[in-house]
Formats: sequence, structure tokens, C-alpha cells
Amino acid sequence: MRLFKLSSSTLLETENGLFLGPELDWDQLLGRENLPKLLRSESAHWEKITPEKAEELKSEGILAPMGNQEIWAAGVTYYRSRTARMEESQDAGGADFYDKVYGAERPELFFKATASRVSNPGEKVNIRKDSTWDVPEPELTLLISPSGKVQGFTVGNDMSSRSIEGENPLYLPQAKVYQGCASIGPCILIQEEMLPDTHKISLEILRNGKIEATGETTLAQMKRKPQELADWLFRANTFPIGCFMMTGTGIVPDNFTLEKGDLVKITIEGIGTLENPVSLI
Repeated sequence: MRLFKLSSSTLLETENGLFLGPELDWDQLLGRENLPKLLRSESAHWEKITPEKAEELKSEGILAPMGNQEIWAAGVTYYRSRTARMEESQDAGGADFYDKVYGAERPELFFKATASRVSNPGEKVNIRKDSTWDVPEPELTLLISPSGKVQGFTVGNDMSSRSIEGENPLYLPQAKVYQGCASIGPCILIQEEMLPDTHKISLEILRNGKIEATGETTLAQMKRKPQELADWLFRANTFPIGCFMMTGTGIVPDNFTLEKGDLVKITIEGIGTLENPVSLI
């Protein structure tokens, strides 16, 4: 089932139909265990609506499907990402670190964004004025319960300054964490079962209405499994209202940097498409 956060209501898509519910407290909602079972039970009391009505409501605006949850991220979980990070940091002497973490038992995990830094679907994401090389990173993003169990998936855009990170790996927070540095949505696929390895993640970047860059990978290219990453995050952390985790990217466009006015479109099979225009901050 897919759960959408609308401006004053909640939309749930299931195999049994479309259900419109009230505006919910998403801290409380995502802070619950057994979310798939609970939503099925509660949505039985919601209004059943037509596909046409659902599309009309979506067209009025979809919000990032979260409350005040933190977003964390995992790095170098795809071989393609390992190679790109080694290339960008070679001059700074940091290339070996990315090679080592790719093969290490402990993954690279880092804080990505507070809710206030996350853009809604359709809203602008930002690139930094003090950066010369910027890319979107399309990522399967996990919804993790307070007990550390993966119980949902969404599409994530981890905006990244490769020039700042490449200058020195210690600059990672500045390359990753700033206003408008992330977007998630358009919905959460609520399920505890992992998505099939064959599911595709695709990227399309439009500039002046024309395709400027594309990329595609599958979940089979991920070296680490979602629950493994969640388990590492919860080793010495607690998340009373749950959290989100971006799981790394396998798509890094070659010889490309984002520009103000670009449109980023990220699609994950079975979840949907997340679109964000690009602005400068």
C-alpha cells in the first residue's frame, strides 16, 4: 500500500481501493510499530474515493511523507558510488578511505537532514553557491520504526556537493547538510518485505525542457541490505518517532553538474516518481 501526505488529509492506496483519511500527526503515525497492519485496520473507517478524486487531490499538492523524523544516510553502498568517490577525492588523498569502507564490515553512516531542511515533492532543492560540482543522488529511502525495523520505502534525493566533499572528506557535512539538501516522496510504500532486487531506480535531469542527463541501476547493485543498515544505525542511537535512511546511490552522472533551473526526476519502480526543480542558495 502507498501512503500520501496531503495538505489537510491523508491518502492511502491499497489493492482494495483508495481511502481518504483525516490530517494525521505524522510523528505519532510513523512512531508506531506494525504500521502496515495498523493502517489496514484504521483505513477501514476512512472514506473510499474514486481514482479521479485521488488524482485531483494529488494535483493540489503532495507533502513530504514525514513529521519531525531525522533523515540519515549511508554512503558507498554501490560499487559505482565507491568509484566516483575515489575519483573526486584523489587529489585530496582521500581515495583509499572510500575503497576501504566499501569492503569494511561497518558501513559509512551520516546525518543528512532535519525535517525543516527537507523539500516537498515539487518544491525546490538547492545547490550551494560555494560549490562548483553538484549532483542529485537517487536513493531508496527506508522508513524505520522506533524499534529499528524497516517497515516502508520511499524515493529520496540526496543533494550533494561533490566539489566540497572531494576537496577534503572531512567537509562531508558541508557537502551534504544545508537548507533544501534533500527531498523524499511522493509517498511511502508501506510494507515490511524488501523490494525485489530487480526493481529499477532511474534518474532523469531536464534542462530547459530537454534531457541533460540520465541514469539507471537496480537494487541488486546494493552491497548492503536495508535491514543491515538499519541495525548499524540503531546500535547506539534511539529514534522515538522513527526515522528515515537513504541507502546510497548507484547513479552518478559523468561530467555533469546541476544548474539553477534544472528539473530532477527520480523514479523507483513500485513507489513512484519524485520531482524537484533546482535552485541556488
